Amino acid sequence: MKLTKYTHACVRLEKEGNVLVIDPGTFSEAGEALAGAQAVLITHQHDDHIDRSAVLAALRRDEDLAVHAPQAVVNALLDAAGQDAGEGAGSLAGRIHAAAPESTLDVAGFRVQTYGGQHALIHPQIPVVANIGYLVDGNVFHPGDSFVVPDSMEVKTLLVPIHAPWSKVGEVVDFVISVRAPQAFPVHDALLNELGRGIVEGHVTRIGAKYGTRYRRLVPGESVEV
Repeated sequence: MKLTKYTHACVRLEKEGNVLVIDPGTFSEAGEALAGAQAVLITHQHDDHIDRSAVLAALRRDEDLAVHAPQAVVNALLDAAGQDAGEGAGSLAGRIHAAAPESTLDVAGFRVQTYGGQHALIHPQIPVVANIGYLVDGNVFHPGDSFVVPDSMEVKTLLVPIHAPWSKVGEVVDFVISVRAPQAFPVHDALLNELGRGIVEGHVTRIGAKYGTRYRRLVPGESVEV
């Protein structure tokens, strides 16, 4: 499949004319990523992972588009849609589905396995929200804001949350060497400058290689076959 990275946490996957988008957030080029998509997966409710206005606009444009997300995201989208949500399979409400961990979804020609359950801890005084990681076609794993390692399938392509207010470099490295995917690419990197990126990516590249993971940077808008 073709993987295209957008700014921060958003990626677009394309296969045989089907398009799946994960985490089109407010830091990302959400409208561009969503163009022509048949399905959207949201890992959790934070704005850097979902641009509600862009997702609702895409749902209104395309009656075949469906969204799968944790229940809190579903509720927020329906609240934002208001009376436009409607009822029935073809309505907005009928195309916004609650996703749960440890389940399998068939969306837009992709087989998706879900993992996890909650966001990584930011601070004891900041509530922990639901977070679902998605493994697409037994290949691409997007963990959202979590370092949960898939326990039932081998990951071929890992999307690494390379930097976040809730993580440190050692945790990022341990996540990469625990998953041991043959290849890895960065997500969640909008808050890094080049100095910080160089330090984090240097450790991930060097130590990850010892455990069989080849790490490669992708810039926003760049695509790769996986």
